[in-house]
Amino acid sequence: MNLKNKKVLITGATGGIGNCLVKKFDSLNAKIIATGTNDEKLDNLKKNFPNIQIEKFKLDQHDKIDDFINNVHDKLEGLDILVNNAGITLDNLSIRLTEADWKKVLDINLTSTFLMCKSAVKKMLKKKYGKIINITSIVGHTGNLGQANYAASKAGIIAFSKSLAIEYAKKNININCVSPGFIKTEMTDKINEEFKKNLISKIPSGNLGTGEDVSNCVAFLASDMATYINGETIHVNGGMYMA
Repeated sequence: MNLKNKKVLITGATGGIGNCLVKKFDSLNAKIIATGTNDEKLDNLKKNFPNIQIEKFKLDQHDKIDDFINNVHDKLEGLDILVNNAGITLDNLSIRLTEADWKKVLDINLTSTFLMCKSAVKKMLKKKYGKIINITSIVGHTGNLGQANYAASKAGIIAFSKSLAIEYAKKNININCVSPGFIKTEMTDKINEEFKKNLISKIPSGNLGTGEDVSNCVAFLASDMATYINGETIHVNGGMYMA
């Protein structure tokens, strides 16, 4: 797999999966801009991967996304690959879920991802080449207790990604999704052991996934080995959900 000198933008780069994405693309000699909102985590990311560039950017600034993509394009001298990994959760049972929390999750997870795609596609059309990989979730397929807003946002990403794939396929732009199941991160490390054991019992493989499982899949879709894959969602969940 060769991604040498490919220009890559990775959002949500400071989390568990995000770190693994940066590590994978850096190992494949891509030129990377990684984004996040936490200064300390961004600084640590830069220390661990000195070849990358970092940009602090809040994705809820919808009116600034075009300018942000323009800036990324200028700094990288192009944009070949966009990985939309950033997202938030604000969980609650639907009867207690506020309209504000519903809107905030959809604004960041769904609307921001769409606007990032829209802006990136404009750059990719000029080159007649591009790869967009949107990170969704098993919850977007199955639903989950207390996550109506999150599930809706991730299901929405899957749906609009299919539409974009149809619109730009003839322009040599591939748009796909990767849908992780339960992945071992700092967040899952804090889960009660009994709850974790019960969760793992529902996974046919008998274990949580890793960030590397996700990043390997994303890198494949970003490569020219996946040119004929378009509008698809690849599930990385140990068999917990099968489409």
